[in-house]
Amino acid sequence: MKPCYFVSWVCLGVLMTSGWAAGADPVVIAHRGASGYLPEHTLEAYALAYGMGADFIEPDLVLTKDGHFIALHDIHLQSTTDVETRYPERHRDDGEWYAADFTLEEVRQLRAHERLKNRFPEEKSAFHVPTLEEVIELVQGLNETTGRNVGIYPELKEPSWHAKQGMPMEEKLLAVLNAYGYTGPESAIFVQCFEPDTLKKLRNELKCALPLIQLISSHKIQASMVTQEGIKEIAAYADGIGPDKSLVEKNPQLVTWAHENQLKVHPYTVRADSLPGGFATVDAEFDALFRECGVDGLFTDFPDLAIAYLKGAGKR
Repeated sequence: MKPCYFVSWVCLGVLMTSGWAAGADPVVIAHRGASGYLPEHTLEAYALAYGMGADFIEPDLVLTKDGHFIALHDIHLQSTTDVETRYPERHRDDGEWYAADFTLEEVRQLRAHERLKNRFPEEKSAFHVPTLEEVIELVQGLNETTGRNVGIYPELKEPSWHAKQGMPMEEKLLAVLNAYGYTGPESAIFVQCFEPDTLKKLRNELKCALPLIQLISSHKIQASMVTQEGIKEIAAYADGIGPDKSLVEKNPQLVTWAHENQLKVHPYTVRADSLPGGFATVDAEFDALFRECGVDGLFTDFPDLAIAYLKGAGKR
């Protein structure tokens, strides 16, 4: 049986029970903003994604030394900022510049830039690292002026590492979200994390009612999660899964198992400038994931292309 790069009997079986077949509109999640066009995790990239019609804006979150959430893909600063030149001596013994070693005021002095050489040129314009509050206020402000209800899709990055630094993330995140009105299951938000213990703490210990998403990588350390029993276990503490898209494309039955347990499926990440083998165009990959495999939404660096595909398919 071929994987879900092409229509298969397995994919068609998934489609019969998918949100697509039932008429639900799949959601488009702007991965790090419109990061295919502007430097990731900048207010400009988030605003562009909003204007392109994304349903959710995704900020990855880490903590600064003084306890502020900032939008950054990982716990290090050097891949997307000029921290190496601005603070050349501030790396740890492993040669890495950790966001947790810098105050918010110091982070504000940094210039953010694109990490990929084939995207927005590094020397053009000026970008900065935003706080979670700034991201929320941008999205909520645009919701007021446009009448839309675009959500946010924050990811807690390496919470166990932060906890070892004496910087637990879970309660602090809920405090910020509650202050901005994200309080219940109907809020326009999904909270995501790769670490099950963090999601379990949010749901069971802190009584978080917000929708939670268990991220699943293709690494063998999380292989037990992409079994029928593993999906059932996730359903005890989460509302959906965010698997690496290759896991869905190789085994679309994963979508069926998730839907049988009332879990949403939001795979990551579709990139028009980095297509997997077997896809001639980005629309072909959208078609495989949305129509053939029946996912409920997906992460993409190119939200405009996903919206255009859905419009063409009559789903917008």
